[in-house]
Amino acid sequence: MPANLTPEYKKAEELFRQATSAAEKVTALELMLQTIPKHKGTDHMQADIKRRIAKLRAEPTGKGSARKKDIFHIPKGTAGGQAALLGTPNSGKSSIVAHLTNAHVHVAEYPFSTTVPVPGIMHYEDVPIQLVDMPPVTAGHILPGQVGAYRQCDLILVVLDLSATDVMEQWRTCLDFLQQRTLIRPDDVDEDDKLYKHLIRHCLTVCTKNDLAQPGDFEVMRKMCESRMPIISVSVNKPNSLACLTQRIFEEIRIVRAYAKQPGKKPDMNEPFTLSIGSTVFDLAHKIHRELADKFRFARIWGHNKHPGQQVPHDYQLQDKDIIELHFS
Repeated sequence: MPANLTPEYKKAEELFRQATSAAEKVTALELMLQTIPKHKGTDHMQADIKRRIAKLRAEPTGKGSARKKDIFHIPKGTAGGQAALLGTPNSGKSSIVAHLTNAHVHVAEYPFSTTVPVPGIMHYEDVPIQLVDMPPVTAGHILPGQVGAYRQCDLILVVLDLSATDVMEQWRTCLDFLQQRTLIRPDDVDEDDKLYKHLIRHCLTVCTKNDLAQPGDFEVMRKMCESRMPIISVSVNKPNSLACLTQRIFEEIRIVRAYAKQPGKKPDMNEPFTLSIGSTVFDLAHKIHRELADKFRFARIWGHNKHPGQQVPHDYQLQDKDIIELHFS
């Protein structure tokens, strides 16, 4: 079976040939894996790309050194989504992660107290979402491999200290970081460029310490940021604002929940399957069992604007909290 490689895949392959560091090669290989057509004709190529990614991540960090794990490769595990925090020193990243998750982060008044990624799990209703506290960035400093962590996450939280006198400089530093690494869309790139759809990440600006800021400060930042990304203000001293942030993170990660139901049995409402917005019942069948998905016939649904048990086709797009009963041949 011919591979029928897409122009987007060939662009990613060219990025791999131009890469000069292991981190850049991993990013390019991940793009190749995302853009390669998924069918039996490319199964071998997909396996080879995964093998090369694993090999690069396990490479020694220097001459004569032992093999070391890539600390910036953070598996999502069973989490429904992953949000990585981006900010300058003392912007409040660690405080957010400490208040919303069970992670053992180091919250300190001095800069650069976070030196490695620290993941933790927060919950929005029945959905676990992984938050990753990341080392801070400055205009002239970024750790090797750090971009890879942002590239693989579902959402970047751009954290700004709203009470600080340099909040504008914080925003410019973070924005420059995102633009220079193509984590947000450059101004001169066509919105229809499919490769950039794989490169860029959705972002949410989180202004912290709003209880210490001056009246009107958030409005100034909102006007500056909203053309680039949505924005919200919080304080770790205000539980209601943290609850709003938790909901907003869930919304911006852009996932839906689906509860599986076996014919003749009650649905499992404890652990929903999470899929990206726009996913279909066939995508759900594929996620539950890849091989069994080939025998998928139809689904019955209990959910939004549908009659209970109504039959839906393969391409029905899932809505949040749908209950799905899959039928196979």
